[in-house]
Amino acid sequence: MSRARAGILAILAVLAILALLPGCSRREKLRYTPRSEEREERQEQAEQKERLQISASEVDPEHANKGPVDAVAARQALLSAYPDCISAISGNSIVMANGERIPFDDGKAKDWQTLLDEGDAEDMFFIPYSSRRGTPLYLNDAGRSRCEALFRAMYGNSEAAVRRNCETVDWFGQKVLFASPNGAADSLRAVAREIKGHPELMKYVKSSGTLYWRPVRGAKRMSAHSYAIAFDIAVAYSDYWQWIAGTNKELARVQYKNRFPRKLVDIFERHGFIWGGAWYHYDTMHFEFRPELLRYAAAVGA
Repeated sequence: MSRARAGILAILAVLAILALLPGCSRREKLRYTPRSEEREERQEQAEQKERLQISASEVDPEHANKGPVDAVAARQALLSAYPDCISAISGNSIVMANGERIPFDDGKAKDWQTLLDEGDAEDMFFIPYSSRRGTPLYLNDAGRSRCEALFRAMYGNSEAAVRRNCETVDWFGQKVLFASPNGAADSLRAVAREIKGHPELMKYVKSSGTLYWRPVRGAKRMSAHSYAIAFDIAVAYSDYWQWIAGTNKELARVQYKNRFPRKLVDIFERHGFIWGGAWYHYDTMHFEFRPELLRYAAAVGA
């Protein structure tokens, strides 16, 4: 046997032994080179970006035929829902009663998280609201996107300003603060009057809060409670997605749970409130004065 051939056989024998050792294959060694890590990281980022590019059809196949937001219906819904605060919608500008102008559409492409955190007025109508589709489909969170500039202009740009725009509502013996503009407080009173006709609903009426200036738990945007247009009731019968999921990541997949009766939800909706139990990321104690979403849903047949 030649010396060269013997050398080659020796090298092959060593490689064969290395291949049998755990964690020592050439493939695994290459996997952990810095350049390979960079490629994997870029691939993971690309996959994550792709996952975040959620279209309306992926969120809710039942309404895939709706396509993009019906801008005409959305504008009309805003004008009819908020006559105290919006005087006109001219071109791409929502003209407030005080003359302030807020863009209807900022023209930016948004992934799902940005849609929630930095949504414009048009984005609020991305998914038509409905509480009657059965278990909400993944990311069907109609109403969780709010145009902060619009809500600050309507209800107040600080806790003190919001308080000045509130009035006291007698809610079954509890005195609660609720926003006065756009008839929000009057709508809550109408809900109370209707509930009084249904004694079986009385166990659900205990309030756990309205005005609370704070961001959404685990998020960057402000809670609807900041503007005194959200109302939490019946904590003892409530379910919340973060309690079930054990995380506040807003792309989390969760199992739906609800113990609120349909009749109670119907009463709130008749008076301009949406229900947090209609969301995939549900919050069943939560009712929110959002008449524009109900009007838009009716207009587009949601």
